[in-house]
Amino acid sequence: MAPAARRSPDRAAGQGRPAAGGRRTVSLLVVGEALVDLILAPDGSTRAVPGGGPFNLARAAARLGAATAFGGGVSDDAFGRRIAALLEADGVALPLPPRRGLPTTLALAELDAGGAATYHFYVEGTSAAAVEVGELALGPEVTALAVGTLGLVLEPVATAVEALVAAASDDVIVMVDPNCRPQIIRDEDAYRARLARVLRRADVVKVSGDDLAWLEPASEPLDAARDLVAAGARVVLFTDGADAVRVLLPDAEAVVAVPPVPVVDTVGAGDTFGGAFLAFWTTAGRTRDDLADLDLVRATVERAVVAAGITCTRPGADPPHLADLPV
Repeated sequence: MAPAARRSPDRAAGQGRPAAGGRRTVSLLVVGEALVDLILAPDGSTRAVPGGGPFNLARAAARLGAATAFGGGVSDDAFGRRIAALLEADGVALPLPPRRGLPTTLALAELDAGGAATYHFYVEGTSAAAVEVGELALGPEVTALAVGTLGLVLEPVATAVEALVAAASDDVIVMVDPNCRPQIIRDEDAYRARLARVLRRADVVKVSGDDLAWLEPASEPLDAARDLVAAGARVVLFTDGADAVRVLLPDAEAVVAVPPVPVVDTVGAGDTFGGAFLAFWTTAGRTRDDLADLDLVRATVERAVVAAGITCTRPGADPPHLADLPV
């Protein structure tokens, strides 16, 4: 179902509602879902927390200095207004108008006594899906594009994301984070085919052990990560919780240790890692071709790991600002 809002086709990233402070020009465009996690505790209490991997990534990148736009569908309901306010407070531009009349996408997280969550998604006819081909375009100032999660699953946004990736010029760095959610993938064959097409243009693939176990169940995760490099990725960042991050390039590999931190929870840590990598890479003026330099990639990953660790010391997805990082 399409929202009833009047839309402007081919809206370049960075146009539309400006971020806090009036900034319009952006270098990083993030496309995917912003949603609300309804967290149901064992005692029956509930709390509503804005989230979604791309939403968290955009906030992390902006807090860490990248001029960022979020090109996902955001409702005009109370949850959507809260999501928009959080993005704008962090300096994230919103190039799309609100998805008027559509409710915010919801994820119900039921916690067991040990704190483990079981998720149920409510996506039909909601805001995250409602971005169509032609609503977004990559302006000449955009140097990086990040896509993933439900943005590769829900329609029509998944088709819009694929078109945007295909249209990216040769100097745009494309990061893909599959962040697979099998429970909402209705047509697995179609999803896998789309993901394969998107990955063919991906420069940086951020992938977890859980992703790889689902994508290639017959392979060891590290072998599956290497398959992504063989398929054309310039860099694969294989994250697996508190374990080390493996950095895979076509002709070199590295292992980056994850420093121990006092963990409050891990919500948003992986998203912070992805946003931090892109923020540090783009603000340093590094290019797509520079991704061939293992030393540069490893140094950026080391800083991104620190940023993700800070997120783990805080409740919820609360990425650090630049001032929070050690010098």
